[in-house]
Amino acid sequence: MAITSGRNFWCLCSSVLVLIAASPPVIAASSSARAEQKLFEAAQVTPAGEYTFGIEGPAADLAGNLYVVNFSKPGTIGRLPAAGAASELFVDLPEGSVGNAIRFDREGTMFVADYKKHNILAIGRDGAEPTVWFHSDQMSQPNDITIARDGTIYASDPNWKGREGHIWRIAKAADGSVQGEIMAAPRAMGTTNGIDLSPDGKTLYVGESSSGQVWSYTIRGNELVDAKLVKSFEPNTIDGLRTDVGGRLFIARILKGTIALLRPNGMVEREIALKAKEPTNLAFGGKDGKTVFVTQRQGGFIESFRTDQEGREHCLQRGRC
Repeated sequence: MAITSGRNFWCLCSSVLVLIAASPPVIAASSSARAEQKLFEAAQVTPAGEYTFGIEGPAADLAGNLYVVNFSKPGTIGRLPAAGAASELFVDLPEGSVGNAIRFDREGTMFVADYKKHNILAIGRDGAEPTVWFHSDQMSQPNDITIARDGTIYASDPNWKGREGHIWRIAKAADGSVQGEIMAAPRAMGTTNGIDLSPDGKTLYVGESSSGQVWSYTIRGNELVDAKLVKSFEPNTIDGLRTDVGGRLFIARILKGTIALLRPNGMVEREIALKAKEPTNLAFGGKDGKTVFVTQRQGGFIESFRTDQEGREHCLQRGRC
């Protein structure tokens, strides 16, 4: 029996009361512990300092393992095992490459946005060495990506210095080659960053970091049409973005220390308070796809919270959506 008190605790051992100096609590990250979390209550699940300042791009595979870029040093991908409490090195990217986002398609292929080398990299389910899936010197940098049911990749491409950006559509052509192009849009975009699809795959949501705005577009082939302003936050306070099966948007409020949960009409349903103040991105995982993992630039760790609906991407990977 232990009674906590500040940084120390009292232990009743063989009827003797002893004062023992306590270390900061170790956060259990097992799947069972995560399942017991209260809804929308965040907890730290990995030690601080595992990842660099560039911690980003979380994504979960079918087995529930979580992958995050820049483990220990730039140009790496770390893996947090489904039942683990600490990350491990998964792969080193090709020399000069640095990842910023990770997504999985329905076949289990991992795609990585390599912003340094202007690539979309692919890693098969066998864990083979990363290969270049698509490259273009026209890209400022592929920042975040999302994948449609048919395997089409949509990539945000911000020009931070110019405070502008584009969206790329990357897909296989009839001859099997991979082709990509900048999508025509009805308005000039700001620094395109977080990106995801609606559950039916017809709407693309794009966050613009410079303006703090979130926009929706209807996808029409290689065009984006019907631009609608979903929500305006303060400039430079939004980063990654994900949707759930109900169509709600989860937006990382970098420098605000929260995840904003929005309905598709832009109404803020809640602001989920986090343990650290600089969330960069998020992903749905866990056995039921209702655990949200958040990458924290402040401290270089991962935290998580439980939500009430499965993530769109999690559902899609399992062939249910």
